[in-house]
Order: sequence, then C-alpha cells, then structure tokens
Amino acid sequence: MDLVKSKKRVADHGEVFTPPEMVEAMIDLVKDESERIDSRFLEPACGSGNFLVPVLQRKLATVELRYGKSDFERRHHALQALMSIYGIELLADNIEECRKNLLENFVAYLGPGAGDEWYAAAATVLRTNIVHGDALSMTTREPKARPIAFAEWSYLGKGRYQRRDFRFDTLTQRASFGAEDTLFADLGGHEIFTPVVDHGSLSVADLAKE
Repeated sequence: MDLVKSKKRVADHGEVFTPPEMVEAMIDLVKDESERIDSRFLEPACGSGNFLVPVLQRKLATVELRYGKSDFERRHHALQALMSIYGIELLADNIEECRKNLLENFVAYLGPGAGDEWYAAAATVLRTNIVHGDALSMTTREPKARPIAFAEWSYLGKGRYQRRDFRFDTLTQRASFGAEDTLFADLGGHEIFTPVVDHGSLSVADLAKE
C-alpha cells in the first residue's frame, strides 16, 4: 500500500496514510468496541477508509458469529454495523474511495444474492455517514458550507431502523465522558440534544429509495 499519493498533497494537506499493521495495532487498543456491532466509530480524517474498513470487517465478523444461521438477521445486523461507521474527509476523491471501499466490503459479506435493494440502501447510509467536510470547522465542503450533521441509526428489530439527525457541533459540546460514556460508546446522554430531523422508522426498501 502506498502511504503517499503525491508530494503536493502532503505539502497542501499533510496527507500521509497509516500502514495497515499500525492501523490494526491501534484498533486493537479498543478491540472490544471494534467488534461490537452497534458501537459507533468516527474518523475525522478518514481518507480512503484505512481505519474504517478494518473496523467494519471486525463488526461483520461478529455479525456472522451471532447471526450467521439466519439470513434475515445476518443482513439486517450487517447493515446496522455499516450504520455505526462515520467519517469526515476534506478531499473529494478520498470521500468517493472511502465510500466505495466500505460498500465493496459490505456487499462482499452479504454475497451475490444481496440484490440491488441492499446495495442501494448501503449506498444511502454511506452518503449520509461519510461526509465531505472539514472536521475542524465542522462544516461541509460545498459552495455554500453548512454545519455537518450525522445520523444516529438504531436497529428496532424486525427489519426496521430509526434515523435521527444531529448537528456535529452540538454533539461535541458535551464536555465530559464517564467510564461508560466514551467516544466509542453510544454518546451517552445524547437524549438531551434535539435532533434537527427525525426520519422515524425506515426499512431497507425505504433507504434504497433515497
């Protein structure tokens, strides 16, 4: 794997990718969380997914272990695992590559019988969760920048998901984290924040249409 795409990108953006063996060692520091299906991970400079793809792979291994005997549960919990992956990236080509790499891993896990609906639903999740933006200013990289918002996804069971969108700058205002309320947990106390949008209950078919 190349750790540098170009000298210009290094000079302009400080872009240097982390070697895979170092990535795995760093993720091992939070091994239990990286293997928990619904544990949320945010990479504020996600690049092409060097950290996020291995985390997704670990989560999918847990899905297979727990739900491999039921195709319905396996697929829905696999999508839940994908929903727990978040990223922000400054460079547009990296964003597309990150989404592509995560989508390919998800579809490869589901297998050839996944169908277009699952592919489209996963693509919707990734367009929502992997944001082209600036993590420092917490705004999107668009002609007219707007505050970054992230979707809080929850699996309700029986093939239904809940989606509520929260502003990133609001979430980061939570000043302290307890032992069971860390960056890698469920952002405990988030109920004190008001979502900017509540999408209600959604199915895979609903997500595929977006």
